[in-house]
Amino acid sequence: MAAPTPVLLIVRELNLGGTERQLAELAKALDHDRFDVRVGCFRPFGLRGEELRAAGVPIVQFPVPSLASFKGGLRIAAYVRQQGIRLVHTFDTPANLYGVPAARMAAGARILSSQRAHRGLMPAHYRHGLRITDHLVDGITVNCDYVRRHLVEEEKVPEGLIHLCYNGIDAERFQPQRGDHPAPLRGASLVIGVVCVLRPEKRLDTLLQAFAATRPDLPGAKLAIIGDGPCLPDLKQQAQASGIHADCVFVPATPHVTEWLQAIDIFVLPSLSEALSNSLMEAMACGCSVVASRVGGNPELVADGETGFLFEALDAQGLAQILRRLRDPQLRGKLALSAARLIRQRFSVTAAARRMGDIYTDTLA
Repeated sequence: MAAPTPVLLIVRELNLGGTERQLAELAKALDHDRFDVRVGCFRPFGLRGEELRAAGVPIVQFPVPSLASFKGGLRIAAYVRQQGIRLVHTFDTPANLYGVPAARMAAGARILSSQRAHRGLMPAHYRHGLRITDHLVDGITVNCDYVRRHLVEEEKVPEGLIHLCYNGIDAERFQPQRGDHPAPLRGASLVIGVVCVLRPEKRLDTLLQAFAATRPDLPGAKLAIIGDGPCLPDLKQQAQASGIHADCVFVPATPHVTEWLQAIDIFVLPSLSEALSNSLMEAMACGCSVVASRVGGNPELVADGETGFLFEALDAQGLAQILRRLRDPQLRGKLALSAARLIRQRFSVTAAARRMGDIYTDTLA
């Protein structure tokens, strides 16, 4: 049997975050008989780093104090040459901007970059840099068709350069099991919630507005917002001003996401921009009835009226109408069952690893 092919996956850091989670899951799930997987990063500490070490995946640190640091690039190039790395795959924007040119310096290795969000969310100088790296890679992986279309139509990337590999989640960990609610949610007649980083583009103010509007129709309901981020003070202030603070539960970011998702009846993702949301997929797998804004890759997960409901971004009134419809437990159960089935069949980490392995094989051919 031939020796496994050495591949290096690079990301800026190994802490909380959807991209970091996807890299860690993929590094563990790739066929290790085919690929000798190593993970490179600029910052090696964090939850995902602990997971990878526990799974026996080697981690190598490339100290990069800034994207202008030339020495870090030389270290990456030297590692690729010395270790005989055949394929380098960068996973986020800093890794794309820094790791792609460094890997190209090494010569001999094939290079894949990743695009996991709309480039319009990035500073102009990052977007310009990514357009340069587009010409240095052998392929670009995307996590949804929405991002593929964005690259082709707006960024003018040749379609043949792009490989679609949907995100995958651990279907063994995220399951539709219902147990005791966490203490802050005990006694709630209905739990509406979201798990995400509290950034402006998530537009959680829309969710708060809709919850305030439906509160008279949903006696005993609670709203759980799980996550940290720059918008937290404003969201708490909005809840106080709307008179719903007593029914809102704000929970810091936690590695124990599953128990919170399994306590949520209706998961709402009201973002102004999304690619393929890990949180939305995890909520579907955990048996939540999901509601999402009709943006980005959300419609690739949520078939309106079949696996959840869609609403127009920023339309708090439209979201409130859907929340009222979902008072019906039979409707919630039907949607949740279909959503969980979809995730198990099409969006498992096993399926993602199989697809990415095929992309690697084709790129190396």
